[in-house]
Amino acid sequence: MSDPVREARRPGTTTDTPVLAQLSTLDRFLPVWIVAAMALGLVLGRTVPGLDTALEAVTVGDVSLPIAVGLLLMMYPVLAKVRYSELDRVTGDRRLLLASLALNWLVGPALMFALAWLLLPDLPEYRTGLVVVGLARCIAMVLIWNDLSCGDREAAAVLVAINSVFQILAFAALGWFYLQVLPGWLGLSTTSAEFSVWAIVVSVLVFLGIPLLAGFLTRTIGERRKGRTWYETRFLPRIGPVALYGLLFTIVVLFALQGDAITSQPWDVVRIAVPLLAYFALMFGGSFALGVRLRLGYAKTATLAFTAAGNNFELAIAVAIGTFGVTSGQALAGVVGPLIEVPVLVALVYVSLWAARRWFPGDPTVPTTPRSTAP
Repeated sequence: MSDPVREARRPGTTTDTPVLAQLSTLDRFLPVWIVAAMALGLVLGRTVPGLDTALEAVTVGDVSLPIAVGLLLMMYPVLAKVRYSELDRVTGDRRLLLASLALNWLVGPALMFALAWLLLPDLPEYRTGLVVVGLARCIAMVLIWNDLSCGDREAAAVLVAINSVFQILAFAALGWFYLQVLPGWLGLSTTSAEFSVWAIVVSVLVFLGIPLLAGFLTRTIGERRKGRTWYETRFLPRIGPVALYGLLFTIVVLFALQGDAITSQPWDVVRIAVPLLAYFALMFGGSFALGVRLRLGYAKTATLAFTAAGNNFELAIAVAIGTFGVTSGQALAGVVGPLIEVPVLVALVYVSLWAARRWFPGDPTVPTTPRSTAP
């Protein structure tokens, strides 16, 4: 059965209504809402005494409870849209799976290591923080970016699950390699760090396990009782906006928690931002080009690019704070991550949609507008 949302987005199936007019207000001005959420969080963090302490009073693992709630709200609607009966279509695509594994666990960490040393040779704490960010592969927000770019939902679910498993198995070992072994081989200074495997396990189980289970049960029960047509044309449009509300709420809370650290050291933020900007551009551009080269089609190419470019900032921040301290330079580098990643990846959604029409002529998965989250 075809996806009615995707069908409505294919070339030749839309009306003569201008592209922007086809989107809801929430979707149309998403970049504006995100920038406003970041600004609001920074203002609240600077002007409301004791807000950061209150927000951190209760945690899930090493992550603030409000952030945890926002992430769960953000991920549930997206995972409820996944057609779990079609996952075998993705798991059988070895080109996609191998490309994703190589990009996420070989290219990504190595690229961040190289950029951190090249652009921050005199700032060891920030450099270490960026290396930690590079090791934390995305399992949360990437689902939002993939959905907005009309990427393959089933492929995103599979790749995120694979990243989660590798995150548990490989994060600590890769941290040891990139902070101690490789710098030693190259004659560079090394950093001692012990990562909590339990913190990584909790992050994966909470931020992927709970919404994944909820999404699977919602689709299974909804289709069984009402049928797929009702589920995808009536139910999903109603819960869709919750994902972006969760995203905006998460951004406000995150920047409220770290607003003082960001605004009190503006030049340091700029220094940290430079390698991050280079990283996101190179990872996304290189991954998208690889998808084109492998002839994956637009939807899977977009999914490959976003899952490779995104990072698990909530895990990176939790690890940096737990290992080096809340006031450390490593923690600040982790905090600057989403400050740069969020607006950049929103911009890359539109880059992806532009590239779709330019590089994938005739591809039936190419959208004519960003996928709407509202009825």
